[in-house]
Amino acid sequence: MIDVYVDGASSGNPGPSGAGIFIKGTPEGAKSFSIPLGRMTNHEAEYHALIHALKICIENGYQIVSFRTDSQLVEQAVEKEYVKKNLYQPLLQQVLVLKDELDLFFIKWIPSSQNKNADKLAREAIHLNKE
Repeated sequence: MIDVYVDGASSGNPGPSGAGIFIKGTPEGAKSFSIPLGRMTNHEAEYHALIHALKICIENGYQIVSFRTDSQLVEQAVEKEYVKKNLYQPLLQQVLVLKDELDLFFIKWIPSSQNKNADKLAREAIHLNKE
């Protein structure tokens, strides 16, 4: 099983944002990604981090994947397949479509203290945004 840790971060809310993705358990070893996301809210960045991570897993043929996030909002929305706020509905729909491309998909909330690698990568990604 592949373990994927995701985090989104924003400098300001909204503000320059980034996604951090830390993948372990791959045949190639651990992989790290810092992806600049442009200007958005922190919650949007959390969704985009998961979307990017799903795409990376699909592109690499990882089919049995466990995702970890410190965003309860994202974890609960994915588990319930429902989100109240209109802003997040298209993002949740993207997640639901992408997760169906995997053989096994798990998502689990973890405390921020267990998500330090992804958090660091997300914060680095903020600085990669073009001004």
